[in-house]
Amino acid sequence: MKIELHLIQNFAPSCLNRDDTNSPKDCVFGGVRRARISSQCIKRAIREWWRKNDHEKLVGKRTVRLVEDLADSVAAATGAERSHAIAAAGALVKATLVKKMKLDKKTGKTLTSYMVILSDRERAALADFLIQNWKELAKDAAKAAKSAKPEVEAEDESDSPDEAEDKEAKEDKTPLGKAMKKLKASAAIGEVGISADIAMFGRMLADYVTRNVDAACQVAHAVSTNKVEMEMDFFTAVDDLKADDEDAGAGMMGVIGYNSACFYRYAVVDWGQLVKNLGQNEEAAEECLKEFVLALSSALPTGKQNTFANHQPCDFILASVRHKGAPLSLANAFVQHLKPTHNKDLIQTSVDAMKAYYDKVHAVYGDQWDLDGPFYCGMTQPSPNGDGWENVGSLSALVAKVLGVVREKTS
Repeated sequence: MKIELHLIQNFAPSCLNRDDTNSPKDCVFGGVRRARISSQCIKRAIREWWRKNDHEKLVGKRTVRLVEDLADSVAAATGAERSHAIAAAGALVKATLVKKMKLDKKTGKTLTSYMVILSDRERAALADFLIQNWKELAKDAAKAAKSAKPEVEAEDESDSPDEAEDKEAKEDKTPLGKAMKKLKASAAIGEVGISADIAMFGRMLADYVTRNVDAACQVAHAVSTNKVEMEMDFFTAVDDLKADDEDAGAGMMGVIGYNSACFYRYAVVDWGQLVKNLGQNEEAAEECLKEFVLALSSALPTGKQNTFANHQPCDFILASVRHKGAPLSLANAFVQHLKPTHNKDLIQTSVDAMKAYYDKVHAVYGDQWDLDGPFYCGMTQPSPNGDGWENVGSLSALVAKVLGVVREKTS
């Protein structure tokens, strides 16, 4: 069972998601330049929306500073010297998550070689493991901390695969490595549970594939239904302390790229995968799905918001629950870039194009499908009619409708 969401959202001049040149991200689609918001940006906005709306428990922490974080907890709880705690935390992380560390030359901090995302419960389980076993680890951690050769490599150094394997084998034979294996460190995380964002968007750990999580949700890059041209805002800033008898020039000046676009957005959630990721807990999966739909519809990227204040809500939201057939993106409704007409604005034109394309696809493939819906809500209604689509009125009613279908089909 898959839950599909299609959204139309129009933005006034904005720069919500920037590229490496500090300009709004874009792409070519249908042979013309379109505005774009990356899926990574959308997922980040969802995570931040959860945090700001008292759903911190739904969000994990992504970091390369896990060793330092665990060491802080161990030192605070046991009174251990921080260097000893760093050595033990580093050995634990190598035994459970990331095999390779690096040393930040500027800060002297021990960092994992790539970003790791863990739920708060997972991070707490790792810290508790070290704290509860500190008596057995303390002596070997002290020896490791005083070792002439650091257990981490400089930030700019790299090993060949063979060298890395040899180094790993040697570290496993150190007293601290042996102690960690003896205590079965890999069980430190156990089944404490991942966070909702990990369940939704997945996790990859190259060194320990058993801790990988297949994403239950796919999020498409948002793409504008209309053709866009890059525009530039030239600005100046006045030096308030410059004397009147000096030159009349500004204290600084610059340019900001921006555009204005109506976006088509799409996401699909695999219910079975979500339930599996959350330990077969359907109640937790329902909460996760509910908060995801609310966040997807409400969360906005933060790029240049202080400059443009782009707080425009979604104009139209369409949802369906698919029991059979491949997921369906409606992006091809906009292969021909849209323009407003004398009696239809760009939002209305976009909604109508989406409805027309859906009907065409349904006529060809509909007998292969088994779905509930579509259901929709929004300030804009499909015209000339919305035959086959059910207007539920509000976002909360749309969420309730989707959850009701899911409960009915899984009961």
